Amino acid sequence: AYVMYTSGSTGRPKGVAITHADITALAADTRWHNGAHRHLLFHSPHSFDAATYEIWAALLNGHTLTVADREITAPVVREAVASGVTSVFLTKALFDLLAEEDPGCFTGLQEVWTGGEAASPAAMSTVQATNPDLTLVHVYGPTETTTFAICGPLSPADTAHSPVPLGLPMDNTQAYVLDAFLAPVPVGVPGELYLGGTGLARGYDGQPASHRHPLRPRPPPPRRPASTAPATS
Repeated sequence: AYVMYTSGSTGRPKGVAITHADITALAADTRWHNGAHRHLLFHSPHSFDAATYEIWAALLNGHTLTVADREITAPVVREAVASGVTSVFLTKALFDLLAEEDPGCFTGLQEVWTGGEAASPAAMSTVQATNPDLTLVHVYGPTETTTFAICGPLSPADTAHSPVPLGLPMDNTQAYVLDAFLAPVPVGVPGELYLGGTGLARGYDGQPASHRHPLRPRPPPPRRPASTAPATS
C-alpha cells in the first residue's frame, strides 16, 4: 500500500512497508464503532502515520471526514467541533500546547486520542478537569504497527501520577513484555515490549525478508513479532 518512514530517533530513518491488509486491520478495530469516531478531523501530514487513522478509520467505516485547511490551533479545534467533528488525534506535544493555551477548546468532542511521547499528567489532568464529559485516550504505537498498537481511556486517577498507563492492545494485536531470553517477566519487572498481530508491517523496505523480524518471543509468538521499546509489565 505505501512506505512510511520512521522518525530516525534511534538512527537512520527506515522505510516501513505497510500493506493494504495492515490498513484494513486498523480500520476494522471495534473502537471506531462506539459513535465517538463518526466524524474525524484530518490534519496530520501525509508522511505521518496518524494520517492513516484519520483517513481510513473514517472512510472505511462510512464515517465523515473533515480536512483541516491550516495548522491546528485552539480556534481551529473549536471550529472543527462546531462543524460536527467528534474525535481527534493529537501528538503529545500539540496536545500539551493546547492544554496550556485553551483546554476548553476540546469542549464538545467525545474523544481525544494522544500519544507519541511520554505523557504529561499535568496537561491531561487540566483537560479532564475542564472537560468532564470528554474521554481522553492514551495511545502508543510505532510506525511498524500501522499507527496504533495499545490504547486506553484514562480516568482522573490515571492522570494523577506518572507514568500514565497505556491501556490494552488494539483488536488483533498482541503485546508481551519479555526479558533478554524472550521469556515473560513478572509484574513490575522491567523488560522489552514485543508487539505482533494483523496490523504489523510487512517489514522494512529494501531489507531481505529473512532479516525483517528475526526474533521469536514466548509465549506463543504473534505474527511476525517486532521489538519496539523498553517497558515494564
